[in-house]
Amino acid sequence: RDLSQLSHFVAGGERYVEHNPDRSDGLDSLRDALDERLPAGQSALEYDQCHRILAEGCFVLSACEGSYRTLLSALYDLFRVEKGEIAEHWDSIEAIPPRSTWKNENGKF
Repeated sequence: RDLSQLSHFVAGGERYVEHNPDRSDGLDSLRDALDERLPAGQSALEYDQCHRILAEGCFVLSACEGSYRTLLSALYDLFRVEKGEIAEHWDSIEAIPPRSTWKNENGKF
């Protein structure tokens, strides 16, 4: 994963506000989170398929499927964009249970 261009898209220094309680504000914290590796060497966070991107005003919401620490997960990210840069981020990560346990065919997406 190439994070060398991250500073071109995300507000620098502490201007980037992170609302995930497990992470701190700032570009360095975001870079660390995106580059986190598991003991086996694979990335802790993987986006496999983007199902929807919604935008209104300065907000962009992505609804994606992927894995978080090897668990198949629904990955929702809300971004606030300011002056062409991501200035703020909220997220929700929820494991997707095995299909055999679903009560209907709706799924997460």
